Amino acid sequence: MIIRGRAPLRVSFGGGGTDVAPFCIEQGGAIIGSTINKYAYCSIVPRQDDQIIVHSLDFDMTVKYNTKENYVYDGRLDLVTAALKAMDIKQGCEVYLQCDAPPGSGLGTSSTVMVALLTAMARWKGVELDSYAMADLAYQVEREDLKIDGGYQDQYAATFGGFNFIEFHGRNNVVVNPLRIKKEIIHELQYNLLLCYTGNVHVSANIIKDQVSNYEKKDPFEAMCEVKALAYAMKDELLKGNLYSFGKLLDYGWKSKKRMSSKITTPQIDELYEEALKAGALGGKLLGAGGGGFLLVYCPYNVRHKVAARMEAAGGQLTDWNFELRGAQSWITDEARWDYQDIKVSIPGGQYQFNLK
Repeated sequence: MIIRGRAPLRVSFGGGGTDVAPFCIEQGGAIIGSTINKYAYCSIVPRQDDQIIVHSLDFDMTVKYNTKENYVYDGRLDLVTAALKAMDIKQGCEVYLQCDAPPGSGLGTSSTVMVALLTAMARWKGVELDSYAMADLAYQVEREDLKIDGGYQDQYAATFGGFNFIEFHGRNNVVVNPLRIKKEIIHELQYNLLLCYTGNVHVSANIIKDQVSNYEKKDPFEAMCEVKALAYAMKDELLKGNLYSFGKLLDYGWKSKKRMSSKITTPQIDELYEEALKAGALGGKLLGAGGGGFLLVYCPYNVRHKVAARMEAAGGQLTDWNFELRGAQSWITDEARWDYQDIKVSIPGGQYQFNLK
């Protein structure tokens, strides 16, 4: 038996950073975004002994535990260690992890890996958790148990999936509002958006610490309030199908977010963004906390090819993608059903046999 968990990565359109305390607790935060067809995967293969062997396929790293020993955070795959502890895993198993994007890409990778892990473990143990409980558990493990700085949006986005407008007022006071957007609007939005890798990764915790330290300064605080208001405006324009306005608001939001911390952007990212605007893009933003990762750019269909060429010439790497409307999922597969011996088939004109050993 193999238990699998999968959770989608996300792109945020507006409101990023307002889901981080103390702003979200004192002022209330708001995020608008969607999940995409890039995923974090977890596979669990039960064992008959006390050994837990964790394989990170992306980093070619293996860590071993014993269920009779206390789990210790030693800097090696601590996300898995914390998940094992939170789910009270007492049986030996092998865990395989894989993600479609690297850490620091701005797509919420670490939180999405955590959601995939917990989803698979809950399926294995037969634990029923609704989406709010799963997202809250992922937040608890990552932010409180592991003390990793960050906000709430990634855990909720990965768990719920799809287009959501999420309001944050601190833990146990998060409201996920699924957006009912017409299919033609979603298709048009996806066609007019480019996802471009800047070639750099970032440590989001460092940028978030700087943002929090700026909370009481006048200009960064006003920028946070503006970013929150923009999330509401973007929600309204998206629901109405006013995508050109939506694209211009992306630009507005990016300028506002850069005022929250000097670490959010770099000269290379600014140059890449300016090249996109010169080619006809209406707006865009860096995904995640900032400092590197993926740049999301909105461009009208008739200049899309020009924007793409200009960004690639400037060193950007365009990525194929699409929206994913489903959230975290789990399933069970039996590896034995793939253990074929011989396959026989009869067709007009004769019989054939295929040996797959």
